[in-house]
Amino acid sequence: MDQLFAGGLAASEVPTGTFTWNDSDDISPQVVNGRPASENYPWMVYVSGCTGTLIKANWAVTAKHCGTPSSVRVGSVNRSSGGTVVQVVRAVNHPSVDVKLLQLASSVSYAPAPIPSTSGAVGTATRIIGWGQTCAPRGCGSAPTVAHELDTSIVADSRCLGINGPYEICTNNTNGNAGACYGDSGGPQVRRINGAWALIGATSRAGNNNSTCATGPSIYVDLPSIRTWINTQVGGLPV
Repeated sequence: MDQLFAGGLAASEVPTGTFTWNDSDDISPQVVNGRPASENYPWMVYVSGCTGTLIKANWAVTAKHCGTPSSVRVGSVNRSSGGTVVQVVRAVNHPSVDVKLLQLASSVSYAPAPIPSTSGAVGTATRIIGWGQTCAPRGCGSAPTVAHELDTSIVADSRCLGINGPYEICTNNTNGNAGACYGDSGGPQVRRINGAWALIGATSRAGNNNSTCATGPSIYVDLPSIRTWINTQVGGLPV
């Protein structure tokens, strides 16, 4: 997971039968069987139909297979209020994996999430955060206004079907019957480093072929593995 990989899977190259979390544009990002956000993460970015994370004062990251929005809400776990709404002026897609960078029209004052040098070993405790329905079947409920979070962990790549191991993270819920779902694309996967949250992943797709969510692990793009590319595109990440 911690190696730079030159030939990952583009969204269009995801194996047939693998479910991406943006298959339904009318379902907002979601975390199934999570809990309301326990803190107001300043780097949360609400993207219509998806979600994202602030990585620099004027840049956010989301999933490549998401559409490019005209604006996003930054700095609030409430998708309809708080934070700052800012225009998006440009999108940059990674050439081989499911990552899109969004350049904002102006800088915001919220602290971005740092991207560390490595994502972590199997067994590392992580957390995923997002908005949307909190039940597993597609279209089973409406999206909550406040983002939900779920404590998760990194598991062996063998647990996820079709994973690009050096470039993606296989992520499992800690208690069973919970996880990411349709529309959760681009959402942050974070872990604690020296007491602070660090961004290691962006939601990509399901790790199994079951169309009902939370029945298996999820696949996240390993952001530390492309940190050099991100750093170049945004003109230098925060130190």
